[in-house]
Amino acid sequence: MRSFRRSSEGDATVDKATRRSRKRFARRQWRRRWLAWRYLLVLVVVLGIVGGGIWAVWFSSWLAVETIDVSGAQTVEASDIRARSGIDVGEPLARVDVATAERRIGALAVVRTVSVTRQWPNGILVNIEERVPIAVVEIGGRLRGMDADGVVFRDYKKAPPGLPRVVTSIGTTAAALKEAAKVIAALPPDLTLIVDHVQVTTVDQISLVLKDGRTVVWGSADESDTKAEVLETLLATVQASVYDVSVPSKPTTTP
Repeated sequence: MRSFRRSSEGDATVDKATRRSRKRFARRQWRRRWLAWRYLLVLVVVLGIVGGGIWAVWFSSWLAVETIDVSGAQTVEASDIRARSGIDVGEPLARVDVATAERRIGALAVVRTVSVTRQWPNGILVNIEERVPIAVVEIGGRLRGMDADGVVFRDYKKAPPGLPRVVTSIGTTAAALKEAAKVIAALPPDLTLIVDHVQVTTVDQISLVLKDGRTVVWGSADESDTKAEVLETLLATVQASVYDVSVPSKPTTTP
């Protein structure tokens, strides 16, 4: 009887130790499972946030184009610029192809430079610089404005006052017009006022015809600032019908 009680007490002691061990084991297992699930849960949350952000930026209407503002337009209508851009209201802002929009708008003859930028969260800004005419050239019976780059970009029904005329010859090239534009841009204002027109034949055969009929042989646009200074001195000191400043260090005149 006494031996039986010791055995029962030993079994009870073993049972308690076993239960504690099993509990500790269960807790360790639970912690391991929780760590594994916790990392998975964090990954799911991160993927959800990233996926939601991508959807919101690229596909939702939350960050879509609502306004297209145009800055710098003077002679062209802002509505024409918007239409030309190819950007649609409601298009996700992140998906707007600003490079293509710039190319489309820049193809307009009147536009010298253009930039298209996103204005988060819902706007597009189109900033343009228009070409400014410095002369009027007649091409094919049409009066066209020409800017300082020699680009012909607009029509006139009548030549605006204050702009010198450019007269071309058959075969006058775009390079020759560009050279003439450099000459005109270099003329001081008081000299521009007395010029009737600029005769352009080739890049190095450019002449000024003054309003009183006198002619100035200019040559190319090289050293135009020096040529202008020399010409102003000659006009003030020498009476002639032709002034040749094509070589400004050795000007000549014809009575």
